[in-house]
Amino acid sequence: MPSICLYFQVHQPLRIKKYQIFDLGKDHEYFNDSSDSNLNNKKILRKVAEKSYLPSNDLLLDLLKEHPKFKVSFSFSGVFLEQLIKYAPDVLESFRKLIDTGKAEVLAETYFHSLAFFYSKDEFESQVKLHADAMKKYFDYEPKVFRNTELAYNNELALWADRKRYRAILAEGWDNFLGWRSPNFVYKPINTKRLKLLLKNYKLSDDIAFRFSEKSWKEHPLTAEKFSRWINGFNGNGQVVNLFMDYETFGEHQWAENGIFEFLKNMPKYVLKNKDNNFVTPSEAVKKYPPMDEIDVPYIVTWADTERDLSAWTGNNIQSFAIDFIYKMEKDVLSTKDVKIIDDWRKMQTSDHFYYMCTKWFADGDVHKYFNPYESPYDAFISYMNAAHDLKMRIEEKMSRKYKRGLK
Repeated sequence: MPSICLYFQVHQPLRIKKYQIFDLGKDHEYFNDSSDSNLNNKKILRKVAEKSYLPSNDLLLDLLKEHPKFKVSFSFSGVFLEQLIKYAPDVLESFRKLIDTGKAEVLAETYFHSLAFFYSKDEFESQVKLHADAMKKYFDYEPKVFRNTELAYNNELALWADRKRYRAILAEGWDNFLGWRSPNFVYKPINTKRLKLLLKNYKLSDDIAFRFSEKSWKEHPLTAEKFSRWINGFNGNGQVVNLFMDYETFGEHQWAENGIFEFLKNMPKYVLKNKDNNFVTPSEAVKKYPPMDEIDVPYIVTWADTERDLSAWTGNNIQSFAIDFIYKMEKDVLSTKDVKIIDDWRKMQTSDHFYYMCTKWFADGDVHKYFNPYESPYDAFISYMNAAHDLKMRIEEKMSRKYKRGLK
């Protein structure tokens, strides 16, 4: 009897505008591109809201009312919620309606959608705390399941989540560590006491998120009826099928005219035709099913690219330089006690900035190019580093003023 666990990541970064060297010392607003470009955050958010968030939320609300056994789950980045408050309060209200049904779970993550766990544990914990406060403020919700940025996971992160008393953590169900085992079972991270591990069924998830509109795919077109038959095939050989994907899959990455909303509308109906099937939230999944085995992941695994590692964000010299540069500022940034400087520094940790600098090619290169609002990875790097150097100048100026005041 497989349960289906639907999880959606909901995130939009604050993209850095085309910040030139001539702007250093003059312009401290790095994210406010007002031009009609691919870097205008307000324009992008409203576009995705109309194409994806609003119609998806309306459809899910109807489905949650129509099907008593239907459940969903979300994690929201803090930078996404800040943009909703500023540019799209109607979208925030539509998400609240979903959460208020009691059939949508909210997960924990880093507020700034960062890779801080691998660079600064203190900063990571600060961001998780900020995110928890935001979930309480905007949704009156206290998350019990953790999802790290980009599903980045290893044993060390699992130990942290176990100490923090989360019920479960999400990760990619990658073959390299699973071996012969199936992702369609609940597992226990090695050396943890109570934490459980839910692994993404990447094949079925990616059938929806990436292959749905690919006409050369042998399974095209993918219908809800066909997909439900694949789910039924796990009866007797699986506890829970975890379908994890970006929420923008619906309407933005997969367009409405390709039938993605029709697929989502019909999927619960066809899945639930089999009385052995049901939907669960992550918390319900780990409460319902015992762990089948221990999982050992000593290296970092993510849900990106064919390598499933951090190379999408740190795989070349410019990415490594940029991310090291920003995290080396931590002590000086925090010592300023300047709210705006600290906030800008944290927004510059958002993983998307480094993703835009990725220079991979072949199959993965097409994906990176699709998601990159800059003309090239090098343009992304130049804008980022110019803004980062301006931030460093602001920190030095702030510290200099504090030092001079101390001499008086």
